[in-house]
Amino acid sequence: MDSVVQAVAKNMDLSQNLPLKEQVLTAFRKTIILGDIPAGTRINEKQVAEELNVSRTPIRYALERLAAEALVTRTPGSSTIVRGVTIKDAYEIFDIRKELDVLATRKAMARMTDADFVELRKLLEQTERDLNQAPDTTVVSYFTDFNQFIYQHCDMPHLVRTIFRLQTYLVYFRDISIMPQERRALALQEHWRIYQAMVNHDEVQINLIIREHLGQSLQFIIKEMRLLNIE
Repeated sequence: MDSVVQAVAKNMDLSQNLPLKEQVLTAFRKTIILGDIPAGTRINEKQVAEELNVSRTPIRYALERLAAEALVTRTPGSSTIVRGVTIKDAYEIFDIRKELDVLATRKAMARMTDADFVELRKLLEQTERDLNQAPDTTVVSYFTDFNQFIYQHCDMPHLVRTIFRLQTYLVYFRDISIMPQERRALALQEHWRIYQAMVNHDEVQINLIIREHLGQSLQFIIKEMRLLNIE
């Protein structure tokens, strides 16, 4: 089986109650964003359809959508080249996320009850206990839970939908930025500082700490992307 098809097939979840074309799109998108198909790879639409045992229609639909999202480039003759995620993309996405996370955190802070702050503190304490003990995927999920807690309490559904539209990119960047142990320890410290600023209802500190936190993550990501020869 072709390496492109293998990578896409691995990320296809046929248990989802979605039209086939959406399943194919989701699998392609995840595969490209996670770097399982390197930038510059040529996708043979006919070959992918044959090896996945589907018609070319859902494959074509997926590739057209990915072209609109600038993850692939379609050229005359239906040739498709993977563009992938670039360093420029990383800067743009983190610029967006800095603005949205600051706003979401300020709004969540104003709406959270004492019980909510206790719950958030318990999550950080759990992360601290498991930082060097639990499986990597478990610890990484705690960092995601911290962000999700804030999004759930900010009461801004349009902001949350915007974040979710970036989610596939953010998962890719998250896995780069906090998988290494030293980066996870630093990220936990930064989450504690965000929490304390929220407890103190200090909007100035929230703004500064979140921008610093995401800036640190971005610089780590850029370094790792360059090591992978991603420009």
